[in-house]
Amino acid sequence: MTDASTPAGDDTPIAVSIPPLDETAHEAAQERQTQLLKPPGSLGRLESMAVEIAAMQATPTPSVDPAVLLTLAADHGVTSEGVSAYPASVTAAMVEAVDNGDAAINALAGATEITTHVVDMGVAGDVPASVIDYHIADGTANMAVEPAMTRQQARESIAAGRALVADQAAEAGIVGLGDLGIGNTTASAAITAALTDSAVAEVTGHGTGIDEAARQQKIETIEQALAVTDPDPDSPIDVLRCVGGFEIGGLVGVTLEAASRRIPVVLDGVVTGAAALVAAGIDERVRGYLCGSHVSTEPGHAIQLDALDVAPCLDYEMCLGEGTGAGLAISSYRAACRTHTEMATFADSGLTDS
Repeated sequence: MTDASTPAGDDTPIAVSIPPLDETAHEAAQERQTQLLKPPGSLGRLESMAVEIAAMQATPTPSVDPAVLLTLAADHGVTSEGVSAYPASVTAAMVEAVDNGDAAINALAGATEITTHVVDMGVAGDVPASVIDYHIADGTANMAVEPAMTRQQARESIAAGRALVADQAAEAGIVGLGDLGIGNTTASAAITAALTDSAVAEVTGHGTGIDEAARQQKIETIEQALAVTDPDPDSPIDVLRCVGGFEIGGLVGVTLEAASRRIPVVLDGVVTGAAALVAAGIDERVRGYLCGSHVSTEPGHAIQLDALDVAPCLDYEMCLGEGTGAGLAISSYRAACRTHTEMATFADSGLTDS
């Protein structure tokens, strides 16, 4: 089933201007690494992380401060198909927990000096008034029987994510992505299958902890959704419309807007990876601003990272979401930038590096 008013594909471009990586800053940062008071290469990937962020930020002295993490939340109509171990009502409860400072992401962000914001993109239940409101609708439609959203809603979700960066993270040194939403690993697997031409079974995991029988039901539901909605794999916005979520669309917008402002974007798990695939489909240049975090235990995540050519920096067997992996990784990116900018050089110490 497709939107009867327009063709399945939507080739109207999203107006975004993403600058190329700065080669001058990259070369200057790489040269500084050879001069720092240590054997070349002895800090391993911390060295390349700093150099890569220098190119993103167009400065030989990169910094990830202030660090901001945006956790976007929404509900999914596909939960009525029994794809999750939890009811949809849990989404609103988790939003309230994050808003109250009681969730895992709050603890991790507090430990790693990150400012967090939780955003209602389409939660079906009531959320505290203090939650940032970009509410589009009370969850998506059931993608197993009809497209998850209209084309207008898909574009509205992307626009909301872009506005969120302008409002909450315009001066950020780095932005971490997070998500909340029962049913969103189902949507993410569907997006991943459509945009990477992978088998649904290959990209579908156990999500909230469902058993193998429920995973098979989840696989069948995604296959049905892809058959019914028939998304155009050459149109990332159409894929988002057919099988996505409002929080995923918001994360697409966050990614695009941050990249347009030369702000590095740290992915979290499989939901943010799905958003990154859509964003990269809209503008290939966004790939240069993506930073890896962890390797999720969700099987689709490794496929996403490979398709995006993004290297993770942690493997802690996590799959929580919320932005927890991104929060942990930001501390590594901060360490990379601080060693790069704060270490003395051999010349500063009156030594030679020979």
